[in-house]
Amino acid sequence: MGNMLFFEMDRDDEPVYVISVAARMVNLHPQTLRTYELMGLVKPARSNGNIRLYSQSDIEKLRQIQRLTDELGVNLAGVEVILHMRQMIEQMQRDMERMKREYEAEIERLRRQAERGQS
Repeated sequence: MGNMLFFEMDRDDEPVYVISVAARMVNLHPQTLRTYELMGLVKPARSNGNIRLYSQSDIEKLRQIQRLTDELGVNLAGVEVILHMRQMIEQMQRDMERMKREYEAEIERLRRQAERGQS
């Protein structure tokens, strides 16, 4: 079952939707998606024929952009800053989790070493 979850997580990044389908999914004009790509807000994959292909992760990012602009009134420059900050925060969280695991492993190693020294 663990492999199934891993497979599902990978599918979120699989580029499968052409621009017309992606635009319909988020109720935006395809030109808007092209503009977002030019601004660097979203980076769809390209097929061998240079066709834009959007993943489920891209669709979620487009929905985030839409929420920020439509519901919260954030302009696209603000969206860019928010998305960049979110990316930085997520990277810091991953780094902190990795460091936590390393520190916990080192604490356990030192604990075992101390126990051996007391015996």
